[in-house]
Amino acid sequence: MTEPAAPPSASDPDALLVERTVAGDQRAFELLVVKYQRRIERLIGRMVRDADLVQDIAQETFIRAYRALHQFRGDAQFYTWLYRIAVNTAKKALVDLRRDPLIFENAMKPADDDDETYRPERELTTTETPEALMASREIAEAVNAAMAALPEDLRQAVTLREIEGLSYEEIAEAMDCPIGTVRSRIFRAREAISARVKPLLDNQTGKRW
Repeated sequence: MTEPAAPPSASDPDALLVERTVAGDQRAFELLVVKYQRRIERLIGRMVRDADLVQDIAQETFIRAYRALHQFRGDAQFYTWLYRIAVNTAKKALVDLRRDPLIFENAMKPADDDDETYRPERELTTTETPEALMASREIAEAVNAAMAALPEDLRQAVTLREIEGLSYEEIAEAMDCPIGTVRSRIFRAREAISARVKPLLDNQTGKRW
């Protein structure tokens, strides 16, 4: 006799916290906020030029998520569902405030050791000579400029893939588009970035962004 399949929450801690929240356990939602607040703020920070707005938009994201939590059916991972809310909330804020998106405003500033932000200069530097540091700094600036110049949909797709590490399926869910569209956007974004960075890499054999 085949044993019944375990409910999703049995193997998914986030789903369990969602169930507890819907049942009235406020502490469960607080745990979700603590778990994902920094990642959500980092995502929003790559979309919004005004750093002062990041926390406000993140707070609005969690408020919207809480109000819609009863609609979460577990078809996707919770953080993918939450990212979609964050992206939509940030886009709405940008429209309301008539501001243009901008990613990596603070990319060249020192980051915390546990920050997952992509730092090209760390990966491309092979020696700590002034020349190598200067070259990697130029490459990092080129990557950031290329990212900032991308159309919004390409920038979001490549950010979720290369920075946040989401799968193509998760990105499709977060951006509410077919997976083929996601692959196309990421391919076009990579091509655009490579075109901007390639001249700087010609003298660094075997190095790619």
